[in-house]
Amino acid sequence: MAEDATEPDLPVWARRLRAERTARGWSQGRAVQAMRAHAAERLPADSTLLRNWKRWEAGSCEPDGFHKSLIARTFGTVTAAFFPPPVPRDAEAEVIAATGMETVEILARLRSSDVSDATLQALRITADRLCCEYPYMPSEQLRVEGRAWLRRITTLLDRRLTLAQHREVLSLAGWVALLVGCVEYDLGLRRIAEGTRKAALTLGEEAGDAAVTGWAYELRAWYALTQGDHLGVVAAAEAGEAITAGSSAAVQLAGQRAKAWARLGDRRQVETALDRGRTLLEALPYPENTDHHFVVDPAKFDFYAMDCYRLVGEDGLAKMYAGQVIRSSTDPDGTERKPMRIAEAQLTLGVVAARAGDLEAAVAHGRRALHGERKSLPSLLMCSRELATLLRERYPKEPAATSYLDEVRALTTAQER
Repeated sequence: MAEDATEPDLPVWARRLRAERTARGWSQGRAVQAMRAHAAERLPADSTLLRNWKRWEAGSCEPDGFHKSLIARTFGTVTAAFFPPPVPRDAEAEVIAATGMETVEILARLRSSDVSDATLQALRITADRLCCEYPYMPSEQLRVEGRAWLRRITTLLDRRLTLAQHREVLSLAGWVALLVGCVEYDLGLRRIAEGTRKAALTLGEEAGDAAVTGWAYELRAWYALTQGDHLGVVAAAEAGEAITAGSSAAVQLAGQRAKAWARLGDRRQVETALDRGRTLLEALPYPENTDHHFVVDPAKFDFYAMDCYRLVGEDGLAKMYAGQVIRSSTDPDGTERKPMRIAEAQLTLGVVAARAGDLEAAVAHGRRALHGERKSLPSLLMCSRELATLLRERYPKEPAATSYLDEVRALTTAQER
């Protein structure tokens, strides 16, 4: 893990404050000047700001709301990523338990002639639960369960429904179809996943649900990114943002656009896209459930930035953001809540190590990413190949590099079968 652990008693935000500053090579005085440059309001004298900055880095006091937002803006991120609000443990379990309904009871209601609001509410919670299980449930298992629930939901369309209920069912089916499309693509079922994505898009359009429609375009952007169609990413992002402006889907589309421009080598467009995503995310309320796959939690902005800074060669920033991604994706007891994000962070650390001449660390990070149980094969292979290309160019005759290249080839072959 790349996070600085020399002072473990410091608050996480205080350690990040120092990490962000040192990654840029700034003194505390230079950081104060940068903060002033990003402030729209008049600030106190430099001596006062510097004194406050020293207290913040020391963890002796926490910035107020105004300064939290200004600090996040100074470092190009969002406030809730830098200073995350406390989230109750087991929040997902509390949401699921709130239905008071077991699967048998839900199915019994589905078989009845009267589709009650309680039935629809239980199905909403079931759809949310499935979306929250995406980061860690095995792809094939989640696909089977998602398809089963999709059939159950769509059977309601044969019942007598009010107009509002009809739209609700279409929308629920759209969300589950989006999830199924994600796991199908994770499994390498490219053609099937695209068909499922198009079905979700149609369901969203019929339901008049801009959120479902927007996320269907986000899936198109993700598919295009991992297939190397970078201009296709930009086109999908533009189409999706026009439909779902100001939503979490628009934030994710901005992130995908930034990743595409980074791979096209356009640093200015990368910064523009990241800044647009940061502005959109800053304006959104903190999500009730950060585990939901179709909710952009503030910590995910660090994930976008990590990918982009790795590609444009900003190794200090890429390494710092990789540490933040690993920390925010891991529970205090060491449980990896978002293993796919952690895998890409490990690959980022591998790339940074390879560029620094540390082959052993580069291969170790690369293997850690490949050996995770929960994988999104297209995304994992996209980033693994970046590390593999670097190792091939810089260490063509080193056995450790050759061994890693063989592992990446084997995973590529497995996906293509």
